[in-house]
Amino acid sequence: MSGGRTQPGPLNRRGPRPLLLHLTLAMLKSAASLSGLPNSNADWAGWLRSKAGLPGLDDASLAQAVLRETSAQDRALIAGIAAYRRHPWTRDLADPPTLWAEGESRLLDYGGAGRPVLFVPSLVNRAHVLDLAAGRSMLRFLAARGVRPLLLDWGWPGAVERRFSMTDYVAGRLERALAAVGEPAVLAGYCMGGLLAVAAAQRRPERLAGLALLATPWDFHAGDAEAAQRVAGMLPLLEPAMALSDTVPIDALQVLFAMLDPWVIAEKYRGFARLDPNSERARMFVALEDWLNDGVPLAASVARGCLADWYGANAPMRGEWRIAGEVVEPAALRLPCFVAVPGRDRIVPPESATPLAAIIPGALLHQPRAGHVGMVAGATAERELWRPLLGWIDALG
Repeated sequence: MSGGRTQPGPLNRRGPRPLLLHLTLAMLKSAASLSGLPNSNADWAGWLRSKAGLPGLDDASLAQAVLRETSAQDRALIAGIAAYRRHPWTRDLADPPTLWAEGESRLLDYGGAGRPVLFVPSLVNRAHVLDLAAGRSMLRFLAARGVRPLLLDWGWPGAVERRFSMTDYVAGRLERALAAVGEPAVLAGYCMGGLLAVAAAQRRPERLAGLALLATPWDFHAGDAEAAQRVAGMLPLLEPAMALSDTVPIDALQVLFAMLDPWVIAEKYRGFARLDPNSERARMFVALEDWLNDGVPLAASVARGCLADWYGANAPMRGEWRIAGEVVEPAALRLPCFVAVPGRDRIVPPESATPLAAIIPGALLHQPRAGHVGMVAGATAERELWRPLLGWIDALG
């Protein structure tokens, strides 16, 4: 299984985005490791030698060992980035037919003769993570097993969408997409899309047969409230860019994500440098990184709501988040609900997503042994999420 085309050909990859940020972080980490050596006290140096498994080294030898290690890490990072940029894999799955469209948004119909399930992805990433590659497509898996998956592709925000608020997306686009289905559907929200799905489910329960929430944050201060506040604190710095384009540009959004775990990108690319480029693991790394680096700008009004209301004020958990003037209250839902909370999620910590399973009456909590993206498109996704979700849908009758 290749999951895409692997013949050599010209590519124009720019990732990891923003490249300068990730190179600067790596440089600062190396510089800090080296600059700390001359000023370290005896206790600190002894700790470092023990930590490095080099207890017998004197200070000069320790400095040389640290220099060799930082240099090796920097070389591995550059090698990994270069290998990613020249890798020949490209995604070659054709889009299914469009059932409904409005502005830059469209509802893709993956076929299947069973119950319709409308998937709502995040506004800041391309929708095709749920249809990533051959053998790594949750939607095609479900379509082959008696479900009719529909994917709401929000699209690139045009002149109309740049003026959208979150209410425009939920009470406008999402509700009209639901109406286009023509029969009660399961609404399945992924990540940020899950919050939009909760709000839509409260407003239009008559159009739904159930609600599935996949890695959906709710308590934004759970686990690390200071980190959430740091993200919210970036809002004033983004205002000039938003004034220019009425959106938060892609690279600025990537900076916000990087703040959640500044070192993870460099570690990923160092690991990629060690992979056989022809292996399935390498191809799927490229597939996921291509998706991550092909983001979508976020409308300015929506960005202000996300940063100030969600990350800053923790409005959803506090019962203060509103759509069309109405407080969004998951406790008021009376629908079958499936809540998937991946245990290794760095983007939406389990502590943030788990409260929804307790708040929504009768919700089923499922905890995949996977990460945020691995749960929907990883090597173990079929076992950890696709089949459990399919079983829950089938049980709805």
